[in-house]
Amino acid sequence: MTQAKYGDKFSQPTGGTVQIREHIRSISYLKSHAAQISEEVAATGAPFIITRNGEAAMVIESPQQYREKEELIALLKLLALGEKDRKADHGISVENSRAQLAQRRQQR
Repeated sequence: MTQAKYGDKFSQPTGGTVQIREHIRSISYLKSHAAQISEEVAATGAPFIITRNGEAAMVIESPQQYREKEELIALLKLLALGEKDRKADHGISVENSRAQLAQRRQQR
């Protein structure tokens, strides 16, 4: 995984991009402008990177962004497990799966 660098861009939910450097703030700025940061995250959808001693310490993002990211991670885990099973021959063919489904439908 690559690390974000000064000048990199974030994708926006609306399809545009925002420069990362526009959304990097110190922890002291966060302490005195928390409401403003919260409003901007809600309005633009762009996360803020909060730094401590010049190093990234946390990311502030909207609850919707967080949920979407967690859902994506869960889906990626499911895909990885499925791929692991496929490689270990722990699955069934499409034909067998369709036959099993057809059989279950007939049993109803």
